[in-house]
Amino acid sequence: MRGSGNVAVTGIGLVTPAGIGVGTNWDTVCAGRGTGALDPALDTLPVRISCRVPDFDAKALLGGPAAHRLDRATQFALIAAREALADAELTPHAWAGARVGVVIGTGHGGCGSLEREHRVLLEDGPDKVSPFLHPRQLPNMAAGAIATDCGARGPNLAVATACASGATAIGTARDLLLLGRCDVVIAGACEAPITPLTIAGFARLGALSSRSCAPEHASSPFDVDRDGFVAAEGAAVLVLERTGHAAARGARVRAHVAGYGASADAHHPTAPHPQGRGLAAAIRDALRDADASPSDVSHVNAHGTATPANDRIEAAVVARAYPNGPIVTSTKGVTGHLLGAAGAVEAVYTVLAVQHALVPPTANLTRLDPHVQAHIATRCVSTKISLATTHSMGFGGQNAVLVITTP
Repeated sequence: MRGSGNVAVTGIGLVTPAGIGVGTNWDTVCAGRGTGALDPALDTLPVRISCRVPDFDAKALLGGPAAHRLDRATQFALIAAREALADAELTPHAWAGARVGVVIGTGHGGCGSLEREHRVLLEDGPDKVSPFLHPRQLPNMAAGAIATDCGARGPNLAVATACASGATAIGTARDLLLLGRCDVVIAGACEAPITPLTIAGFARLGALSSRSCAPEHASSPFDVDRDGFVAAEGAAVLVLERTGHAAARGARVRAHVAGYGASADAHHPTAPHPQGRGLAAAIRDALRDADASPSDVSHVNAHGTATPANDRIEAAVVARAYPNGPIVTSTKGVTGHLLGAAGAVEAVYTVLAVQHALVPPTANLTRLDPHVQAHIATRCVSTKISLATTHSMGFGGQNAVLVITTP
């Protein structure tokens, strides 16, 4: 059972195609620069576009042992966690750690490591498979690596709700804080899904954009000509604290996570409910949890994947759920779709929007789909944002909505 109440966001960290670090990310997202590019690793596939983290050097950022032993997704998560803890002015290992939890979501876990070692098995035999296979590929290893890195000895959880995983992780972390089980929770998500097998699978579903002639514009949420999402990689981590704990140590509070709602469509493995029934329920629950009404919402960070079905269905839900017409954006126009990490990344962007009173644009939106009856931002909009929501939806009919408010 969830109790109502706020938890404080005291630190944030980002590793995405928009850059490594929060400042670089925010500049890129506000500039509306798409990050899609042709990917040489996908040359033999029908879809050859991805959104990669730029200039990523794991050895330089983490050191040789971590670069060797950790899957790429876990590397992203560890870098984002270190930035978030530094931003929160918390010193790892200086705390007792027993009341510090970690909740990290992922959709695919260490799929790159699994795929690579499977090739080794087939080509070279079982004796050549790495002994690090399982420590790299298990979905809970990012949470475990963060706990080990910073001495967090409280509850340590991995959540997997497909593309809603990041938002689910933050909502779960909020529950731990409100239940009094932790004083601090390091929460977020990571994903490194740009592998031949994963991309081939999404391509077979018809979910990916194939506009390789202009890859930087391929991710185009709510545009009439959108043709699918662009797969992306990265991580986002937030430091969440009980408000009393944050106040007692004099922490700067960027925003509050004031509400959380989750639901299942119970409809289809990969398609959203045609009327968006589950998303609408999650919105209602999140606003109720925040003791807020739809008219309080001035900004929505939409799931906005640039797939034909998602964008129309989500826009229709937005029109019904928020009759006052809040300003809507999908930052996936810049970053592409980080799958299991998307909800955490977009939660951080929503925190920044609230903090800076600035709604970033929906990149690559040149002609709005006439069926989309919502106020979609196509440029940066300066406006006071007291309360915002961020939506996440995932395969299996997963829905998660977070309410972000000013401190």
